[in-house]
Amino acid sequence: MKVKIGSYPNRLICNIHSNHMNKKYGYVDWSDNQDYEDHVLEAIDDGLQRVYDVFNWIWFDRRTQKIKVRIDKWDTWSMDHTLAHIVLPMLVQLKATQHGHPADLTEQEWDEILDEMIWAFEQKCRDDWMEDYDYNKWDSEGVKAHQERMTNGFNLFGKYFESLWD
Repeated sequence: MKVKIGSYPNRLICNIHSNHMNKKYGYVDWSDNQDYEDHVLEAIDDGLQRVYDVFNWIWFDRRTQKIKVRIDKWDTWSMDHTLAHIVLPMLVQLKATQHGHPADLTEQEWDEILDEMIWAFEQKCRDDWMEDYDYNKWDSEGVKAHQERMTNGFNLFGKYFESLWD
């Protein structure tokens, strides 16, 4: 398997007015606090953005993210295991850099769900997780509970698949 995914195409954005207002008033709702100078700067910003929008339309909007994927026949022999090695570091990075959470969850609930997904994929990446249970005195209930927790993590991954963004 070989996967190469380029960065998302960029667009030009004029932030002169926003940067000025945030520096002047801080990150608060400054829409009612603008003076004449702020309105003039906003008009300049709008004019520049119109020019940027034309350039974006000509140059950036016609570009797409470059994605190249090559799958070898052995990549699907144990596809769940193969994908786990890709998904796990992505989930870990998402948890470390996230800037939000699904609207129907609190931040703490989302962290717990991410932790469960991460744990499940960590276990899938381990070829030896069953060795945690003594073969001499086989703990079938422990193995069953472990597998159920992994399955729950994978179900959460499916349920919140469209929420896996930063």
